[in-house]
Amino acid sequence: MASQSLCNGERAVVLLFISAILYSTPFSLFSQALALFLLSIAALFLDIRLDNSDFSVPFKTRPGASSGIFLGAVTLPAVMISRLIQLSRAFSLHEVGIKELGYLKVQYWATSASCFGVLIFIFVLMRRSPNNSCTFSSNSPQGLKFSSSCIVSCAVLCCVSFALISYYGLHAVLLLLWVLFHGVAAAKLIQHVLNTFPSCASIALLVTSGLVLYFGDMLGCTIAKIDGYWIPLDLQYGVKRSEISTIIQGVVLGLLLFPIFFKFLLQIWEHIASSGHFEARACNEIGKSLIFHTSLAFILIVIIPSWMQFVLDFHIHPLLWIFKFVFSEPLKRLSLCIYWVGVIYASIMRFYNISKNSKVERILLRKYYHLMAVSMFLPAVIFQPKFLDLAFGAALAAFLTLEIIRVWRIWPLGQLVHQFMNAFTDHRDSNLLVVSHFSLLLGCALPIWMSSGYNDRPLAPFAGILSLGIGDTMASMVGHKYGVLRWSKTGKKTIEGTAAGITSVLVACSILLPLLASTGYILTQHWVSLLLAVTASGLLEAYTAQLDNAFIPLIFYSLLCL
Repeated sequence: MASQSLCNGERAVVLLFISAILYSTPFSLFSQALALFLLSIAALFLDIRLDNSDFSVPFKTRPGASSGIFLGAVTLPAVMISRLIQLSRAFSLHEVGIKELGYLKVQYWATSASCFGVLIFIFVLMRRSPNNSCTFSSNSPQGLKFSSSCIVSCAVLCCVSFALISYYGLHAVLLLLWVLFHGVAAAKLIQHVLNTFPSCASIALLVTSGLVLYFGDMLGCTIAKIDGYWIPLDLQYGVKRSEISTIIQGVVLGLLLFPIFFKFLLQIWEHIASSGHFEARACNEIGKSLIFHTSLAFILIVIIPSWMQFVLDFHIHPLLWIFKFVFSEPLKRLSLCIYWVGVIYASIMRFYNISKNSKVERILLRKYYHLMAVSMFLPAVIFQPKFLDLAFGAALAAFLTLEIIRVWRIWPLGQLVHQFMNAFTDHRDSNLLVVSHFSLLLGCALPIWMSSGYNDRPLAPFAGILSLGIGDTMASMVGHKYGVLRWSKTGKKTIEGTAAGITSVLVACSILLPLLASTGYILTQHWVSLLLAVTASGLLEAYTAQLDNAFIPLIFYSLLCL
């Protein structure tokens, strides 16, 4: 029983994934690889310790699922180091400069610091837990001390790396403080994120480290624009970005911060309404709706574009820049928009009616949306990749806005959106937020966004579309209809489904590669990394009980970049 709990399938797949990353890391990235190794050991010990003990921690796991700390802690740092491996190849070929590579190294250390900050927070909770007991000898207090030693060792390694490799003097101190800031911010943010995702620590870890990294990058480029003299060159490079990435970053972070601003305005409005001047409930709802739409328009039209123009010279208002960009190739891009609207409308009408009048399981119903994502995004990523970058940002902004409307029940759409989204929720969504559509969108978008700039692996941008739209969908459908042999006695995933998912992705890649070659792509994809990526992502889909839409595309992308 103890050995089974220690060596479950999810942990074995993650160990395979990390081993492949470390094996492929060049010696020039030795310190980064060693930090990833220490992070993996610390996260694995905490994951095992938490699953086999009765600790009083602010999150719980679903029946039959592990805590997911190991998977959640190593995924984003592994993605960053795989991207570093890719840029190291480009640097050796003089395709990118030292600034690009140095900037990504700072981002890697910031990501690692965020994950270590969360692990330290969990470690402290476990130490302070009144139920600090364990029934397995392999999970002795020495294991917890060893995990804490890994955390401290990585912090020291980060300091030595900056002091001896990157910078000296004031710039080294500034970089160290900058990295430590990410760790402290992550430790603080995880407490709030766990309130939203109490049953999924892996998603909480991934969301926390991702948000801290994204906000930190925004803050870094803003500070560098204010006074670049005191900012190290690696952080200065953060200002040199494309218009599309700046627009997406500004809009997304603005919408994430908007609920705080709206809550403040709403408190003022409720105080006025409670004074007796607005007794009718309808008046309160209409007033709340007017405040919401007015403040949202002010944020999107005035505040966010002002920041965009501050950090990047647009010369015109960013909204006008978007219209100019879209109409620079009106036939192709407007036709694509019309095609997307048609596919979305037909799919929503069809699948929503099925969800109300059919006994089809929700997990299968949601896989139809994966197929819809393939039909929508595959043509665009081949023929209009830059426009697709912007379209993904617009879709994410629309999802965030609709989720805010749903949570706050903003009249007149709040209740309608809530009823519609409930038709597609399952046990992996939190009680407050519906995250499944976010994970599908970001699972397809992140590999494409991360592949902007230098990319010598033509299949890397398709990682989300291949792994989710094809592999995950075929695995679920074939496993549900024809699956007999199960991977475990308690799980629902079948060997037949996994085999179908892996085979379908390999077939899709064999078709996609010649198509990419015909459009001018230089094919440098290694079949060994492709086979490893397809197999590891397929096995993770079979074994994990976490929200696989969030992790499978990132792991698939990381292994493709090797």
